[in-house]
Amino acid sequence: MNLHEYQGKKILKDNNVPIQEGVVVEKKEELLSAYDQLKKDTGTEAAVIKAQIHAGGRGKGGGVKLAKNRAEVEQLGSDILGMMLKTPQTPGGLEGEGKLVRKVLIAEDAYAPDFDACDEIYMSILTDRDSGNNAIIYSTEGGMDIETVAEETPHLVHKEFVDPSIGLQPFQARKIAFNLGLTGKAFKEMTKFAANLYRSFINADATLVEINPVLKTADDRILAVDCKMSIDDAALFRRKEIAEMRDIHEEDPTEVEAKKYDLNYVKLDGNVGCMVNGAGLAMATMDIIKLSGGDPANFLDVGGTANAARVEQGFRIILSDQNVKAILINIFGGIVRCDRVAQGVVDACRNIDDLNVPIIVRLQGTNADIAKEIIDNSGLAVHSAVLLEEAAQLVKKVLS
Repeated sequence: MNLHEYQGKKILKDNNVPIQEGVVVEKKEELLSAYDQLKKDTGTEAAVIKAQIHAGGRGKGGGVKLAKNRAEVEQLGSDILGMMLKTPQTPGGLEGEGKLVRKVLIAEDAYAPDFDACDEIYMSILTDRDSGNNAIIYSTEGGMDIETVAEETPHLVHKEFVDPSIGLQPFQARKIAFNLGLTGKAFKEMTKFAANLYRSFINADATLVEINPVLKTADDRILAVDCKMSIDDAALFRRKEIAEMRDIHEEDPTEVEAKKYDLNYVKLDGNVGCMVNGAGLAMATMDIIKLSGGDPANFLDVGGTANAARVEQGFRIILSDQNVKAILINIFGGIVRCDRVAQGVVDACRNIDDLNVPIIVRLQGTNADIAKEIIDNSGLAVHSAVLLEEAAQLVKKVLS
């Protein structure tokens, strides 16, 4: 689950990470009162207006503006709130539809009073699956795309691997500060910053925390000016306060609908809808679709309890994608009985009026022979297959 910048910053602050303070606004009428409160709390005269959407590159699309005074806060905030913001990371990129800005963050001008005396640092924490450790990635080249820095000046990107069983050690925090070229007060502030940032990562069950930039101010304070944070969905059951931060407006509507029925759905860009049970089988099914000349339109795992209602809802979700030209159902009946799945497929086909795409069904496992009879005797335009290769040939046939 992805978080907004202001939500990630709240988690950071709760773990004693210094942040750029700000106030979240959802209505244009609240802009001035939010600014007044921020000025009272921080003394800031200028303020940064930041669009709150789940996409990077907001500044490139006009979603981050510096307001020099109270009047500009109202003007720029009103311009950004309600705009369709297009960034390189929104659907379709800069040429796409963009995302509706429903909230803005009115943040203090952390660079004042001496912009030129400030330094920007990049820092992120994620899990390195190759080593089984958590990795802190950091660079003096903050404010830039880290991919570009890594490609053009790889020697400026550092990595510190942390054993999750023992956590970040003091000598590692000092090493980070040393590699960033910090001294004196800034050195001490960075060691505490790194330690508390890692604590935030662990305490939130995060899969990614990215701060770009981490700011070294003119008076050698270290604080997070931005925050991108992703939380492990599997851990949300024990992080209820974080689960409540979920913003469904920022998610694909079809994926939101799928979650209501406990369906694991991810939309893709292809033309063949997939319905399977089990992630491994789903990957194999998508591979066979590619080998057959098609492209997967989705990843849809109905799980081990593929009853009629779940199958029907799966159909409806797949068919909501106008690009789908065929549907391949590939179920292994280990826990679930194949005949029940087959009956669910037949019932779903009869209940959905606009089901006008070819359907290929491959059922293997418990009662697979009975399932094939149900499909073949249904009188519906449903193609049954026994072997995966046979299913692949049917996909190729219906697409040609």
